[in-house]
Amino acid sequence: MATAPETVLEDLKRNKYAPVYFLQGEEPFYIDQISDFIEANALKDHEKSFNQVILYGKETNLPTILDNARRFPMMADRQVVIVKEAQELSDLEKDGKGNQANPLLSYLKNPVTSTILVFCHKYKNLDARKALAKEMDKGAVVVKTEKIRDYKLVDWINQYVKSIGLGITPRAASLLADSVGVDLSRIANELAKVRINLKEVKEIDENDIHKYVGISKEYNAFELCNALKDKNVLKANQILQYFASNPKNNSAIGILVVLYNYFSKVLQVHYCAKKDDASLAAILKTSPYFVKDYHTASRTYPAHKVQDIIHYLKEADMQCKGVGVSNIPESEILKELIFKILH
Repeated sequence: MATAPETVLEDLKRNKYAPVYFLQGEEPFYIDQISDFIEANALKDHEKSFNQVILYGKETNLPTILDNARRFPMMADRQVVIVKEAQELSDLEKDGKGNQANPLLSYLKNPVTSTILVFCHKYKNLDARKALAKEMDKGAVVVKTEKIRDYKLVDWINQYVKSIGLGITPRAASLLADSVGVDLSRIANELAKVRINLKEVKEIDENDIHKYVGISKEYNAFELCNALKDKNVLKANQILQYFASNPKNNSAIGILVVLYNYFSKVLQVHYCAKKDDASLAAILKTSPYFVKDYHTASRTYPAHKVQDIIHYLKEADMQCKGVGVSNIPESEILKELIFKILH
């Protein structure tokens, strides 16, 4: 059974190491976090030159990896062998018998306890039907990471910020989520920048995100939703002009994701039996702080209009991906979309 990455990290911080780690899955953030921690902390600096080996899946194979793993440490209590890009190992999941058997299977049954062997198997999982996956469950610490869902991203940001000793306001967390998207590594890097620049431990607010993450205070997807909520045509078009002049930092696809999530919640408000703030916050999976905005948008846009808007958003998404159209700038696709929403 897979172990939660947070549990593994807590064990590592307590200097509790296992002989074999298999880190796999679609979300690379935790894979990097665990392997980087082991690389930085399992050995003292003076022990690393003789006892730490970094291998890459494209450039090695299982016999080489296991030869390194079976060595004994030199002038240290343990050694570390880290296999990065393990998903590129051509012989990792072979299922032969006899001389053709997978050598990792026998190693997992009797690993060298003075070795910490780490496989970083990104963007995919082992085939659970094969012998190796079953043996890994018995003989290794297995971490299986999954891409976080959009609606869980703000909660993840709140928990991560707490883990680094800070707080964050609901608006700042939503702004960061809407602007960066589901890229945990980038979010962590941006929050590291914020933390470095803060002169004292405090709650991160919206101004900190604007200042240190480099998100325009007036012209971002978050403010576009606010302009549409209020049917502020001038403000919406000013934001579109800013996006058009800064396309590299304002991907149309990212903007469409934010708009889709926003209007999906507005549609839910229309069909919720309970309209009180607490009930809506639970149903929409958002902070009560934002419920009033969704209430306002639901009064601005009737349910049938919101359904049309979601249809327009899906059309714009297909157009941005080149389906049914060609050579239309993203800025023009967004411009037409916003016109349809407002009129």
